[in-house]
Amino acid sequence: MTVKEGELLWSPKEEIIREAAISNYMQWLKKTGRFEAGSYESLWNWSVTEVEKFWESIWDYFQVRSYTPYKKVLKSNKMPGAEWFPGATLNYAEHILRNAVKGKTALFYKSENRPLSEMTWDELIEKTSSVATYLKSIGVKPGDRVVSYMPNIPETIIAFLATASIGAIWSSCSPEFGIGSTLSRFKQIEPKVFFTVDGYMYNGKPHDRMETVEKLLAELPTVEQVVMVPYLKSEPRINQIKNKILWEEVLTYKGKLTFEQVSFDHPLWILYSSGTTGLPKAIVQGHGGILLTHLSVNLQSDITENDRFFWYTTTGWMMWNIVVASLLTGATAILYDGSPAYPDIGVLWRLAEETKMTSFGTSPPYILNCMKAGLEPKNEYDLSHLKVFAYTGSPLSPEGFKWIYENVKKDIRIAPISGGTDICSGIVGSTPILPVYAGEIPCKCLGVSVYSFNDEGKPVINEIGEMVITKPFPSMPLYFWNDKENKRYIESYFDYYPGIWRHGDLLKLTDRGSAVIYGRSDATINRQGVRSGSSEIYNAVEAVPEVIDSLIVDLSGFARKDYMPLFVVLREGLTITEEIKHKINQKIREEVSPRHIPDEIFQIKEVPRTLTGKKMEIPVRKILLGSPVSDAASTDAMSNPKTIHYFEELAHTDTFKSIRK
Repeated sequence: MTVKEGELLWSPKEEIIREAAISNYMQWLKKTGRFEAGSYESLWNWSVTEVEKFWESIWDYFQVRSYTPYKKVLKSNKMPGAEWFPGATLNYAEHILRNAVKGKTALFYKSENRPLSEMTWDELIEKTSSVATYLKSIGVKPGDRVVSYMPNIPETIIAFLATASIGAIWSSCSPEFGIGSTLSRFKQIEPKVFFTVDGYMYNGKPHDRMETVEKLLAELPTVEQVVMVPYLKSEPRINQIKNKILWEEVLTYKGKLTFEQVSFDHPLWILYSSGTTGLPKAIVQGHGGILLTHLSVNLQSDITENDRFFWYTTTGWMMWNIVVASLLTGATAILYDGSPAYPDIGVLWRLAEETKMTSFGTSPPYILNCMKAGLEPKNEYDLSHLKVFAYTGSPLSPEGFKWIYENVKKDIRIAPISGGTDICSGIVGSTPILPVYAGEIPCKCLGVSVYSFNDEGKPVINEIGEMVITKPFPSMPLYFWNDKENKRYIESYFDYYPGIWRHGDLLKLTDRGSAVIYGRSDATINRQGVRSGSSEIYNAVEAVPEVIDSLIVDLSGFARKDYMPLFVVLREGLTITEEIKHKINQKIREEVSPRHIPDEIFQIKEVPRTLTGKKMEIPVRKILLGSPVSDAASTDAMSNPKTIHYFEELAHTDTFKSIRK
């Protein structure tokens, strides 16, 4: 039976609504005389019309600990430039570790080279204290940058908490990132301390990163100390690293764990969001803004101290930060490092069974792979504890929703969320008090004044438009690192609609208040949780001697099948060969990541460009997805209009027809 978009698939039982965290919050609002919500929609309306009252209620409801009082909630509501809770001093890490319950499990963790293990809150605090004591002993101060080149393991969370506790600024790249991608991020921010592993396991194979680490350090002269986690135990290579200390030695440092009280807008971490040109955007977000936003996210998503929260993610994706944020409620976080398909596609489902997982987070490509494999998790694993199945990263078809209800659990709540690294949060998401409709995201997130704008800049319902945010939000970037006068920040979000945040996603809001995402309206690429800008891929591809130009088009999330073709222009007289393809793929593997290797490489004569010389990624994507050239591209605004017809012909080949089916 076919499921259509918008078909009702799940409705919450009265018991679920009654016990939901958000219901308790609504009762508290009423009891304290702040607001009486008759529905979720009315609560959302209040949260975006009475912005200051809403965020102050989050502060009070979660009993945020500030060592000095704030003077007001919002000093200025201008975007960019909104100033939240001036005068307040707090610490994000303190608000995580204050939830410690002696003997309770804080973390479950497993990887391809580590068995399933647990870490209690006591151990988490003890190790965080040791790392913080060590960092202070080598002179790390508030504002210093501490970077991580480590996978999704407990050591990474401990290093982050220690960094945040002393007011230093955290930044992270996954170790599968290549040299070019990592340096384009870390070089911008001039780190003082470098946490790293010697390598990692993926698909059953060890990936030694010592040579990469040595090359990275050679290009990062500001690094004074290297903390080495011997994950693969690749000695004696480890011993060749200068100014290094082993993780176990760091843990011998003893001292009382204290929390540096920093201003609300003191930088907590730097995340990276890649555009189509230039270096990745180094996004700076603050202790207070992230704290309030993540408390709100947990409230909305119903993450409580009784949950065991999992999301399959790398440390280079904002979802890792969301996993950390689950600890703010006292929940247990579940970490996994490795391939989601090794030794077989059931590895994450076994993890769900073993940990008694309550919330399973993933991405649509993983769901599609399970569907293709004919997997029936409900018949193979004990998923009795699983309440929520969440996803993000790209749209999921109604057929994907149907598969979850038929093969995972009949009474599970599907909880899609869509937001961005830019705010490290959701913009549209879910809540347990609302029903689930096929292919739709149930609601707009509390406190996020999100709308869909048409080409005239007017809000529309039941139509596809640009996703925008019309009012300030606490976790919006403080600024971009080294961005003079906020030039790039403004260009990234506020050039299109002055004073209004344009997010870069295509969005339809329904008259029920739900949302449908149609992918990016720009050319940022997110492959299985590893984000990259097309410019990073171009830098790698065009470094291959045989290549003079290239165009990457990611169709993932737009078509029925994930597919990312690469088009290359070769030097005169050359024809594409398997050897050249291998060179290109190897360069992408080394410089960007293995996940950004294209599904196919095509040779073309010329890359379509605008009159200003920009590569026409989005028009080509639309054409390959079946749009006529007249709808996808303005040929009179092209410097080489004849080139676009190659893609029109390609779109009618069997390969691309099958992708759209």
